[in-house]
Amino acid sequence: MATIIKTPSKTWKAVIRKRGWPTASKSFRTKRDAEDWARRAEDEMVRGVYIDRSRSERMTFGDALDRYLSEVLPTKKPSTQRSERPRAEPLREFFGPYSLAAIGPDLVARYRDERLTTPSQRVHRVAGTSTPLSPNTVRLELALLSHLFNTAIREWRLGLLHNPVSSIRKPSPGEGRNRRLRPNEENRLRAALAASSNPMLLWIFEVALATAMRSGELTSLRLHQVDLNRRVVRLSVTKNSNARTVPLNQHVTGVFREALANPVRPDDCDLVFFGEPGRDGVRKPYAFTKAWNEIKLKLGSADLHFHDLRHEAVSRLVEAGFSDQEVSSISGHKSMQMLKRYTHLRAEDLVDRLDGLQQQSSRQ
Repeated sequence: MATIIKTPSKTWKAVIRKRGWPTASKSFRTKRDAEDWARRAEDEMVRGVYIDRSRSERMTFGDALDRYLSEVLPTKKPSTQRSERPRAEPLREFFGPYSLAAIGPDLVARYRDERLTTPSQRVHRVAGTSTPLSPNTVRLELALLSHLFNTAIREWRLGLLHNPVSSIRKPSPGEGRNRRLRPNEENRLRAALAASSNPMLLWIFEVALATAMRSGELTSLRLHQVDLNRRVVRLSVTKNSNARTVPLNQHVTGVFREALANPVRPDDCDLVFFGEPGRDGVRKPYAFTKAWNEIKLKLGSADLHFHDLRHEAVSRLVEAGFSDQEVSSISGHKSMQMLKRYTHLRAEDLVDRLDGLQQQSSRQ
């Protein structure tokens, strides 16, 4: 039987001591609430389904998020850490004061709907518009929220019954970007980048356009990863954790030759594309994003993202006749479904092939 005690603070505390179970207790404003809770808890113990929810009721989402960021996030890749920290802030702002036990599917659904109508600050700064956040941005925020709840349930054992994110409808990811370089845009970009005071900006552009490497893969490159004799670059740290070897055409081999012979490279720096020393005196990878954004804005290409160069490079490989397997070995896509997002072939490039197929059929 449970013991109901009136506390000095004029609340009622229910205490359950049952053999085979840890002592359970909870305080309530009224004696009846304490008795009702004790009755339900004892019944759950008899049926073997009792879960102590007190820890999840005491812990706020803000405290749980702090624990997640300090314990879980550091175990992820550096690139994931950089992207997830900003995603945590809108979650903290919305859910911070709530206890974990109080966050249900209805509250998560309200967060989703409000975020889908929130103006995107990044688009606003770049293009001067007030475009809402993309559905995929909200999906990634919900994925972070979901992982936090799964961690709280499976590892922290906070007594949560379920993950509220799993019960709501997720925003559609959409078709993905298919931005290609426009006529003469490549030449204009190349000329503007060549006029930059730092030649590494042009080298990075040329390599990205020829190899479909991601910006993080490019800036983290070390000298020993580039083999000019074999004309390959070996990538050991990638987004999907699969190492790959990227072949180089003659032009980009020459670009790498220039980059490796950079006369201003310090003797103790093995980064291919290096920046200035940090406060700790260690040189970090070249942070080219600001210079890239300024140049493309001047050229009227505000809607061009650096990652679109990867899309362009993969599309060109497909248009050149490389098979899906050959393209994936270069680009590092793990699935053909993901690769299809980048292979939007220009319809006019297929016209001659269709005519050839028709002529072949007529001869038969």
